[in-house]
Amino acid sequence: MFPLSDNAKAARFPVMVWLLIAINIFVFIQELLAPNIDLYVARYALIPSHVHINDYLTMIPFVTAIFLHGGFLHILSNMWFLFIFGDNVEGALNPFGFLILFLFSGIVGNVVQFAIAPHSSIPIIGASGGIAGILGCYYVLFPYAKVKTLLFLFFFVTIIDINAPLMLGYWFILQLVSGAGSLSQTGADQGGIAFFVHIAGFIIGILAGRMIKKHSAIYA
Repeated sequence: MFPLSDNAKAARFPVMVWLLIAINIFVFIQELLAPNIDLYVARYALIPSHVHINDYLTMIPFVTAIFLHGGFLHILSNMWFLFIFGDNVEGALNPFGFLILFLFSGIVGNVVQFAIAPHSSIPIIGASGGIAGILGCYYVLFPYAKVKTLLFLFFFVTIIDINAPLMLGYWFILQLVSGAGSLSQTGADQGGIAFFVHIAGFIIGILAGRMIKKHSAIYA
């Protein structure tokens, strides 16, 4: 399933969404233009085995890794999900609150992935933890929204409207199952998708959404 649009109207123009997209694209361009991409990634990515609790400088990648991406498909998919779901969440919060949710979800996601495989030498990169936080918040705040979705069923492709909680809930369950599978196979010390970044980020988003909903109007 791939989201194309949603029918929930944003309360305001999503300034922070567009700013974050611009920052991520700018950093990605710098990454591509770097004389040595591997060195560039190694400098700013979160590499668990390089983290030392008594050296605060090794903690910086918990933040900088959020703005790195591993290729065009990686950044395009992340920015698209941020574009589709971020405007409504920013409208429910405000630009500053949205930024805090994005960064906090990304950092917590990175911390959880680090805690699972603290000796891994594989770089952790991507904004997906922060975006998962946005998805979790959307899941709570917009239970009646529908998402126009590109659906692949074997050789059959169609576009249908799916309830947002159903789509996002399915995505979250997929992360849980895949994360559990990665643990049983290799102890999570492997390349590919950092499922626990997604899981932790989504949970943070759900908690944030419940706090917002408790202290404000009911969203539709």
